[in-house]
Amino acid sequence: MTAGSAAASPRPVREAAESAQISDGAVLNFALNLEYLEAEFYLHAVTGRGLPDSMTTGTGAQGGVTGGRAVRFETKAARQYAHEIAGDEKAHVAFLRGALGSAAVSRPQIDLQSSFTAAAQAAGLVKKGHTFDAFACEENFLLAAFLFEDVGVTAYKGAAPLISNKTYLEAAAGILAVEAYHAGNIRTALYERGGGLFGMNSREATVKLSDARDSLDGPGDDDQGVIDDRGNANIVPADANGIAYSRSPGQVLNIVYLTSKAATSGGFFPKGVNGTVNTSAAH
Repeated sequence: MTAGSAAASPRPVREAAESAQISDGAVLNFALNLEYLEAEFYLHAVTGRGLPDSMTTGTGAQGGVTGGRAVRFETKAARQYAHEIAGDEKAHVAFLRGALGSAAVSRPQIDLQSSFTAAAQAAGLVKKGHTFDAFACEENFLLAAFLFEDVGVTAYKGAAPLISNKTYLEAAAGILAVEAYHAGNIRTALYERGGGLFGMNSREATVKLSDARDSLDGPGDDDQGVIDDRGNANIVPADANGIAYSRSPGQVLNIVYLTSKAATSGGFFPKGVNGTVNTSAAH
């Protein structure tokens, strides 16, 4: 499905001109920070525990994880989706750590509690003074997963022009494909749900979360919920050419830091990400 306001040509990647200045290792470490976040979210949801300590060490300040617990899934399908995705995200962490070797960054401090509330408040899912617990029920979990998955897809696509080593580029493309499968899975699950907990159904809630992401990452309107303006299914967010859009590393950090300003920490990463690619874009 194409976005109503999306341009006919792919959105340029803001950091593409910096490819000569950003090493492949820096790009992979940027990706590793994001994989730590996704792995901790899914592993906590399905097991009540996060990554083993042996998979969290490295360069930079090592941090703990606030929040997160096992979700009491209502359906067998959602539980199995979550288990499969959790395994993939843990494998992504292991792969990137292996590729980086001693240069791999450690897991930074991660917030899976107040960050979700801030994101839900910004999207209008909950009012100020109210909390959003991503692990309280299956629907909350799926909406929280939706918040992450589309960002992961656009992050890997946006980082592709920055990678010079073809072996690393192929591996990143493989991870992008898996993240896209995850995103399609979560988007379909939310589209198929009927009721909702926030005075709206799950489909409408994704539109609000999409609008919130758009408000953080710049003036464009590329992000899309699981329904279009006419209420039709929009499982595949693409432009007029049927191409997925990109986010620059700075734009990705806008979303995970929950700010539209240049910053080096915030939101899901209270003390920032580790590595040299660590600053969100200014809009």
